[in-house]
Amino acid sequence: MNQTPSTTSSQLPSIQEEEALRQYLQAATAHNTRRAYRSAIRQFEKWGGRLPTNSDVLVRYLLANAARLNSRSLTLHVTAISQWHRYQELSDPAQSPLVRKTLEGIRRQHGRPKHKAKALRLEHIAAMAKHLQSSDTPSLKQQRDLALILSGFFGAFRRSELVSIQVEDLHWEPEGLIIRLPRSKTDQHGAGISRALPSGQPGACPCAAIRQWLDSSDIQRGPLFRPINRWGQIKDKAMPVGAINDLLKQLGLALNFDFVPDLSSHSLRRGLSTSAARANIDFELIKKQGGWKSDATVWEYIEEGRQLEDNAATPLMQEMSKWMSDTSG
Repeated sequence: MNQTPSTTSSQLPSIQEEEALRQYLQAATAHNTRRAYRSAIRQFEKWGGRLPTNSDVLVRYLLANAARLNSRSLTLHVTAISQWHRYQELSDPAQSPLVRKTLEGIRRQHGRPKHKAKALRLEHIAAMAKHLQSSDTPSLKQQRDLALILSGFFGAFRRSELVSIQVEDLHWEPEGLIIRLPRSKTDQHGAGISRALPSGQPGACPCAAIRQWLDSSDIQRGPLFRPINRWGQIKDKAMPVGAINDLLKQLGLALNFDFVPDLSSHSLRRGLSTSAARANIDFELIKKQGGWKSDATVWEYIEEGRQLEDNAATPLMQEMSKWMSDTSG
């Protein structure tokens, strides 16, 4: 006689299995994404929403915040609420045609261009490097900042990548330095990425700047770029990511740049790509150095860097100038 198998204690997940499952599920979503989702849900709840919710409440939330929040922020909020319901295996209110139509209408009516960080040009990086090397005896902070600025620009690093570099990630070669990171924003599965920094001319060489910083700081392992307090003491931990934005703005103010509000850590990464485009460096080399996965992103940077050089108006203005010269004679 067949019997339906009953659930025994051995078939129930143990505490260790539940903890392992929780960790794997958490690892399936990037940390920054989880943080953004949590913030979005907190804002929804602060408005008066409760989870689980329904499409009528979600539409009311969109209407209440359409003029106040950027449409990209509202899209993120809807995605966060959608993911919460899916994770709980509940009906997803974000899939309602009314919610989707409302959000599309908000994008069309209130959409604003995405703010872009100012792309630093070579002359800006040169001015920063000269400023940091102006002293006969550069401080530890000046040496660290020089190594960080040159590495961030020529390596086209994201800020999260810069602060995560460990001394153990540095692999020195006769021709320069290879930095191998075990993980990055676009490498969530841990395949690892590499950035090559060739040796350059004195004053403009990230390899020499890193060497000098390591020698002066006596850092032998662990985070490469670390906080330094007002007394010149180096901390054991890595710099916070926000410190790079602060550093660039401080340097911009010191050098009287007129675009300080538009400076951020992304100014280094965008600066390398647009500067390389202006120098007519090959597309594949630009893509490789920045580790970009999308050709479209690289082309966007190239077009931005060469929008004045590769311009249909230039030959027309030259032709017009000749025509005016001929007729004036």
